[in-house]
Amino acid sequence: MSDLTKQMPPPSVLRSQEIVSRTLSVVVDNEPGVLARVIGLFAGRGYNIDSLTVTEVEHEKRLSRITVITSGTPAVLQQIKHQLERLVPVHRVRDLTEEGGSIERELALVKVAGKGDKRIEALRLAEIFRAKVVDTSIEHFVFEVTGKPSKIETFIQLMSELGLVEVSRTGIAAIGRGAVG
Repeated sequence: MSDLTKQMPPPSVLRSQEIVSRTLSVVVDNEPGVLARVIGLFAGRGYNIDSLTVTEVEHEKRLSRITVITSGTPAVLQQIKHQLERLVPVHRVRDLTEEGGSIERELALVKVAGKGDKRIEALRLAEIFRAKVVDTSIEHFVFEVTGKPSKIETFIQLMSELGLVEVSRTGIAAIGRGAVG
């Protein structure tokens, strides 16, 4: 056995230390300060948030859903879920990724400037991506594009070669597959 092989942890330990991304759905009371408490949990422990969306989902019960995309080792992600579950205004925490995936969508507004061939190419690509033109002038377009985050990323990359000016994204909205709520 080489010295390098002796120093390497077993494969099971290496797998448990891999950084993975998770989509968490957190149902909370819709009241002042709840979002700050949830985000404070992440910030206070140095956890990163890749995407965050919040909206009221049950008006009569005054419940909101916070969708958080975060990443870390499986142990860290388990710790995040347990800490979220202990917060008083939290009703339910679901790991949509672990439950077998989720339906994820995002909306982006993409401003592109260009004339001539670049303008024609931007319109052609927008049609392929099913992006809508929501504002236009002689020198620019603002496209609305929705879909999986990977689709949004690809569209933005292509537009950057054609005169990308500005991007505004909503963050990811996600829901679990199947009948379970």
